[in-house]
Amino acid sequence: MVFGRGRETKLFESILKDEKSHFVSIYGRRRVGKTFLVREIFGNRFTFQHAGLADGGLQEQLFAFESSIKNSGGSPSKKVKNWLEAFEDLKSLIIKSSEKKKVIFIDELSWMDTPKSNLITALENFWNGWASFRNDIVLIICASATSWMLSHIIHNKGGLYNRITESINLRQFTLGECEEYVKSNGLALNRTQILQFYMIFGGVPYYWTFLKKGLSLAQNVDSILFGKDAPLKDEFKYLYASIFKNPVVYEKIIKTLAQKKVGMTRDELIDFSGIINSGDLTKKLEELESCGFIRKYYAYGMKKKNAVYQLMDNFTLFYYQFMENKPTDEHFWQNQMNTPCLNTWMGLAFERVCLEHIDRIKKALGIQGVQTDVNSWYCKADKEKGIFGSQIDLLIVRKDQVINLCEMKYCSTEYTVDEKQERIIRNKISDLKNLTGTKYAVFPTLITTYGIVENSFSGEVQAVVTQDDLF
Repeated sequence: MVFGRGRETKLFESILKDEKSHFVSIYGRRRVGKTFLVREIFGNRFTFQHAGLADGGLQEQLFAFESSIKNSGGSPSKKVKNWLEAFEDLKSLIIKSSEKKKVIFIDELSWMDTPKSNLITALENFWNGWASFRNDIVLIICASATSWMLSHIIHNKGGLYNRITESINLRQFTLGECEEYVKSNGLALNRTQILQFYMIFGGVPYYWTFLKKGLSLAQNVDSILFGKDAPLKDEFKYLYASIFKNPVVYEKIIKTLAQKKVGMTRDELIDFSGIINSGDLTKKLEELESCGFIRKYYAYGMKKKNAVYQLMDNFTLFYYQFMENKPTDEHFWQNQMNTPCLNTWMGLAFERVCLEHIDRIKKALGIQGVQTDVNSWYCKADKEKGIFGSQIDLLIVRKDQVINLCEMKYCSTEYTVDEKQERIIRNKISDLKNLTGTKYAVFPTLITTYGIVENSFSGEVQAVVTQDDLF
């Protein structure tokens, strides 16, 4: 079983046992391990495998495809003119195969879709007109360009509509899975250090492979991002370009959202970025959300049309905070320790990690079986109406008529609730009840690293979730 991919492994095992053909699409953000997953599960058990060329034209793509057929034991035509002919050669290869299940893996399919190539037409003909009638084919397609996969394959409104039998959106690892990876590789990192690394890189498996034994966490970060030969120094340059064919507008959206930690409404995004309001913007926002770069949420009690878009990708947030201006210090991260800038970033990054682990928070609160809505909420101060002005980054609104009002605090020791913090919590509860009119009970909930110091002000907090609970 591939590490951290138990569900996907079991899915493919059941597909191989099934007595019908399957058409599987795999998509997800860059470096999440799509190709690695397929190759680890199937090893060399491919009837045919091929990867598109990053910058090849139609003739180069066809030549490479025919070469892959030859490498798989087939006898391709001397020179095919189009994809329809190329897939005829693939059919011939499959017919000759004695394998019980013919596993066909086409990676980087989007790169093969050059202008006016009619690749999708040929793929439709291959699957609809031939492969789907058999009972022995497993066709797996994959692409780094997630937006292309969503629009051309998964949401295809033409001949491939509803033809995908399984669609796998490969997600990042959770904190718990990252801890398993660290232990399995003999890395001496405690949970706080794993959390800090996660705050920078998220749960993207590829990034975790660069951790080295014998280095402190700060030394590892410098080695990976800021050193002279740092392997991920230019990672951001390719992050969006590899996923979206025309990344400029996507990056503009992302950079605009990075300016406001709580996110922006569509109107705010348009005003701040200058992007034209159109259906194309809607599509791009949906694609960014599908890739996990942003999340769309509705403020509690607000109208549904006022959706808020919030940047969620850990590495992107880190890049804009520390890497955009290209620091030249090879020990940059080690020299940032305990600076106000770093401490501020840690607080914001911890909030993002909490939002990525809502299921773990619900389990810690004992409400994993309760239907909930996860919201944020805010209001401006209005002295005449007795409104203090509040920003609540996480509300868990429960069907059992309770609202967990969550305060997320990153702290190097146990967190101390003082008189000021107690007053802030009381004011937030007051604002929430006054402006939403909710009759639900409101439970102040603290999510922090090491727990809470019991004192005369801590009684306001009804529940505490620690970093251990997030694992």
